[in-house]
Amino acid sequence: MAKMLDLIRQSMRGEAPPPPVATLIGFRLTEVEPGRAVIEFDATERHANPMGTLHGGVLCDIADAAMGTAYASTLAEGETYTTLELKINFLKPVWNAKLLAVGRVVKGGRTVGLVECDVMDEKQSLVARATSTCMTLRDAQARGR
Repeated sequence: MAKMLDLIRQSMRGEAPPPPVATLIGFRLTEVEPGRAVIEFDATERHANPMGTLHGGVLCDIADAAMGTAYASTLAEGETYTTLELKINFLKPVWNAKLLAVGRVVKGGRTVGLVECDVMDEKQSLVARATSTCMTLRDAQARGR
């Protein structure tokens, strides 16, 4: 079985399909290295909430994808993970913008890790900040995930 980082890089090269949620929402993984991942996303009116700004759930999705990919990139062969908790602070409204979600592992552990993400617009202005707690799964827990 390949390491998660290898599988992630295969998807980036087009050798494997992207995660279905990436296609549904329209985000792209553009960078990955152990403990760090960057997601690009073009926010448009199709992602708007009833007030016309970017729906907060979409911001959660891109932050979760960046954090999850960053965490997954540190896992050993045969390991997977699950998110235990996610928190996000929305710092400014977004209408139409190109966003970058940069996920970083703050503290990895044998079982639990802390990950963070800054979501920025094209002016490098902070739109949202998220944190997540992830749990590494092994053996029977990791099968089929």
